[in-house]
Parts: sequence; C-alpha cells; structure tokens
Amino acid sequence: MKLYVTYTSPYARLARILVLEKGLGERVEIIEAKTRTPGSPYYQVNRSGRVPYLIDDAGVGMEDSQLICAYLDSLDAKPWFHHPLHASDWAYRRLEASARSMCDGISVWVREMHRPENERSPTVLAHEVARSQRMADYFEARVSDALKGESGMAHLILAVALDTARVRGPCDLTSQRPKLAGWMRRMCALPSMQATAIA
Repeated sequence: MKLYVTYTSPYARLARILVLEKGLGERVEIIEAKTRTPGSPYYQVNRSGRVPYLIDDAGVGMEDSQLICAYLDSLDAKPWFHHPLHASDWAYRRLEASARSMCDGISVWVREMHRPENERSPTVLAHEVARSQRMADYFEARVSDALKGESGMAHLILAVALDTARVRGPCDLTSQRPKLAGWMRRMCALPSMQATAIA
C-alpha cells in the first residue's frame, strides 16, 4: 500500500500514527506529496490534491483521514481505535466530533497564516483563536471523565490538534489548563506520537 502525506498535515499525521499503532510499517509505503504546487505530479495520483491519500493493495485509492484511519484500523479484523462499541456510543462520538472540530479550526488558522500577510483575514484568525480557546476549556473539563481510559480516535485527534496548535498554531492550548497539560504529556509519550512529531 502507498500512503501519500505531507509532514505538516495533522490529518496525514493521524494516518501515519495508525500505520505505527497497527504495526503496518512493512505493508505501507509512506510517500511525501507535493501539494499546493502548480503542476505537481501528485495531482495525477489524487486529483483533489488533498492528503492523506491511500492506495490499497488492490490499487484502489481513498482520501479523507477518517476513512483511511478506519480502513487501516480494520486490516487485522481487530479495530481498536474504531472499536465497534464506539459506533453506538453517542457520548464518545460527540467527543470525537468535538476533537475534530478543534483540529479543523486550528488547521484553518495555520492555512490562513500561510497566505501572504496582505491576504490574511483578521476576522478568520480571531474567530479560530477564540474557538480553540473555548474548545480547550471544554476539554480541560472533560479530562477526568471522557478522556480517561484507553485511547481511541477521539484521543488521537485531540492530541494531534493540541500539538499542531503548539508547534504551528496560535499557542500552547494546554498552558494554564493543568488537567489537559497532564493528559497531553501522557499522549505525547506514545511512541507513535513521538515518531510523527511535527518538526
């Protein structure tokens, strides 16, 4: 299989984490894609130009981190990060959706900051900073209940979002949020988080 990524994309990072967590390193070749580049050869592989993009053993391509992560998790017929019990656990699914919303907002902020300074929207930047702060407060309050226990996709998405905010985003959202900071330290100790750390 071939997994096309960029090393700054939080969504591609999630797929890379699943490759490591599921022991698929020998089955999945990770290829760096050139995105947002006119005429990139990658556009012949994936016409949307988005990452991650996975080509399976049969040569069938798929995009979208949710789909790819679920697929990788299912290959051994023992999905852990997409445990069957999560499908009907609405509290867990709400938590995952909230983590994804946070990650989406931080990604918007990062993309906006990569635009030329005169093209950036102060309104968009301010909106995403405020959203990330509200979401961090929400997760600070959930550490003791929803975030305890074994890690699922909700945990991975939140950890990747928080790390992206710290390294490439507006700020360290765990600052002055001691419960979230402690939780994040435990997540960052995972070998798969360390191996995919944002440079």
